Amino acid sequence: MLFACRFILSVSLCLAYALSWAQQEADAVSKYALGTGDVISITVFGEDDLKREKIRLTDAGTISYPVLGELPVRGKTIGELEKLITDGLRGRYLVNPRVSVTIDEYRPFFINGQIKSGGSFPYQPGLTVRKAVTIAGGFTERASQSKISVVRDGDTTHTPVKVDLDAPIHPGDIITVDESFF
Repeated sequence: MLFACRFILSVSLCLAYALSWAQQEADAVSKYALGTGDVISITVFGEDDLKREKIRLTDAGTISYPVLGELPVRGKTIGELEKLITDGLRGRYLVNPRVSVTIDEYRPFFINGQIKSGGSFPYQPGLTVRKAVTIAGGFTERASQSKISVVRDGDTTHTPVKVDLDAPIHPGDIITVDESFF
C-alpha cells in the first residue's frame, strides 16, 4: 500500500513538472515578437488557396496576404498574427477561419570581436552568449570572457549592455567580445 502511494505521488510529481515545463515553453514561444527577416508560414485549415509558406518579413516588417493585402506584423506575436488574420478573414471571406502561423526561420544574431569566425548566424531558441561564441568558432587567444556586450535588436539608441556568458541572446542581437589586456 505504501509503495503504491509513493508510486502514485512520484508519477503525479513527474506529470506536474512536465506540464509546468511545457507551459513555460509555450509561454516563451507566445512572447516572441516577429521582426524583419523572420520567415513564417500561414495555414488556414480547409483553405489551401490561403496557405502561404516561407514568407520573409519585409524591411518594413510587413507581409502581403491574399484578401487582406499588406499586413503590419513587426512586433506581433504568433498568436496576435493568427488573430489578426482570423479577424480579417471572418465574415468577409470565411465563416469560421482557423488560422495557424509557424516560424520557419528566425532572423539571425550577429557576433564580432575576439572570436574566431564573426558574422551573422541563424538564431536558435535557448541561445546564450556561451552558445553563440561556440557557434562562431570559439574565443581567440586575446578574447576577454568578462568584457562582452550586446546591443539588443530593437534598441533605437544602440546602447551596448555588458553581459556574462550565460546571458540570453535574441534574434537580431549584436554581440561584441572585447580584447583582454593582460
